Amino acid sequence: MATEFTVLLEDRPGVLAGVTEALAKNAVNIVAIHATPCPTTGIMQFITNSPDATIEALRDAALDYSVQEVLVVALAHEPGSLARLARALGDEGVNINAIYMTIEGQTVLDVDDLRKAQQIVLNLGLR
Repeated sequence: MATEFTVLLEDRPGVLAGVTEALAKNAVNIVAIHATPCPTTGIMQFITNSPDATIEALRDAALDYSVQEVLVVALAHEPGSLARLARALGDEGVNINAIYMTIEGQTVLDVDDLRKAQQIVLNLGLR
């Protein structure tokens, strides 16, 4: 598991730079990131090397954020590995809300039943 941060951002030039500069100032390294635009704002979801330092950085920058636990899984780099995991989760009624990759190639999953998803991952022999 990992701690994921979600920050809503204004849709204007330089906003992402401000957030990442605040993190860098506190020696926070981003290890996974996903961002997408919405009609008037953007959503940035990310995992860092230090949740405590991330909280401090976001507070210092007066940024609103939310935190949740997500699943990080090492999948084989081969056809069908994500399909097998997605099918196993789906067959057990676990919904995948969001998915993205870490900089090291691991898969980040925001799921609606984290504990159940962890057990499924273990049953598949993944970590």
